[in-house]
Parts: sequence; C-alpha cells; structure tokens
Amino acid sequence: MKKVHAFNDIIRKLRKDLFGKGPERIHTIFIDNMAVSTLYGNLTPTEKFIAGTPEGKEMVHRARTGMIQAMYEKEPPEGLEELVEAKFLHLFSDFKVDDDIAVSVFLFDRSIE
Repeated sequence: MKKVHAFNDIIRKLRKDLFGKGPERIHTIFIDNMAVSTLYGNLTPTEKFIAGTPEGKEMVHRARTGMIQAMYEKEPPEGLEELVEAKFLHLFSDFKVDDDIAVSVFLFDRSIE
C-alpha cells in the first residue's frame, strides 16, 4: 500500500509541474508488469473554459495526452523505476475531458506487484 501511495505522489508531482495543477485524486492498482492509474480532477480553470466548445475539448484532450506521453518518452519521472524496481517501458494514456478523468497505464519490463 505504501508503494502505491509513493507512486501516486510521483505521478501527481509530475503533472503539477507539467500542467500547473495535479489531479485531486488518484487511484492506482498494480497488476503484474503494469500500474493502472485513474486520475480525477485534473483540469485547470483555463482548460475547463477552453473545453467549453467541441474544438476546445479536442485541443485540451490532444494537449493533455500528447504532453504527458512525450514527457514519459523522454524519461520517466525521477524515482519511478527505483520505487517499483523495474525499468519503465511505455505509458498508455487517455483523457475524458467532459468528466475530467484520465487513465494511465504504465508498462514495466517485469512484475511490480
């Protein structure tokens, strides 16, 4: 349980640094070589305003998913691999703008349970 809490702290800090606001709540489960995180309450007031139109919603979705994936492709957040004792391979991420929910699946090179 402690490992999940520390994992969530790393995820929250990265998103806060990247977007100016971290998620209000994160629920993470470890399954074999994956961490699956559901992140609630992510959007800034500015993003909520922009998402008021269909074009704006698409823009927020693209920015949120694209920026986070680009960030992880460059390098995983500090302490992530050490915490789970496995090498980070890939992040799969999607964002439901209307409900302000993101889901991220972190893939590692071996079991992290």
